[in-house]
Amino acid sequence: MTDVAAIVVAAGAARRFGSPKQFAPLRGKAVLAWSLDAFESHPRVGAVIVVLPDDAMGADLRAGHGKITAVVAGGEERQDSVFQGFLRVDRQRTGIVLVHDGARPLVTAELISRVIEGVEKSGAAIPVLPLDDTIKEVKEGTVVRTLDRSVLARVQTPQGFRFDLFQRALEQARRDGFTATDDAALVERLGLPVAAVRGEARNIKITSPGDIRRVEALLDD
Repeated sequence: MTDVAAIVVAAGAARRFGSPKQFAPLRGKAVLAWSLDAFESHPRVGAVIVVLPDDAMGADLRAGHGKITAVVAGGEERQDSVFQGFLRVDRQRTGIVLVHDGARPLVTAELISRVIEGVEKSGAAIPVLPLDDTIKEVKEGTVVRTLDRSVLARVQTPQGFRFDLFQRALEQARRDGFTATDDAALVERLGLPVAAVRGEARNIKITSPGDIRRVEALLDD
């Protein structure tokens, strides 16, 4: 069975939130702690690397999270932070790498398992959700065209990759000076397939204070 390492990225400045959202309280513990709990309890995950604005901020996170093998400071962009975390993955033991947004506190064991299974079959996998609204391309205030939403999807994390494939994608992007908004795009540009597995509506990303209330409502549901 292939060892799995999870990189939990929580190095953002959270300008829209107004304060470090990863440390915002959610039912008695930090948002980030909820995410870490999910990977800590998953039987396939053997190591967790946490990426924070400052590596000194992670002392309290280690309590109750024995799978944390490293806490590292992030880079200027999210992609830089993922790379810093990847450098701390044990290449001798790890076959699959997961990358998760620390601000998605309701990630479930079932979703983590689906992504891992997708990686084992295809080499790379991401969770997606269908679009409910009509989607239009708009340029300079004018509608250009209506897009076919049946072939479009919203993307979540964790995103998963074979270790060697993700290493190749990260290093190629750094050589080319290419930056993407998600990790799968780095693999896509190599012309390699990325499997889409079923995401979860509850797996929302906290970006504003109102999202905390949304998550609390989901916890009450």
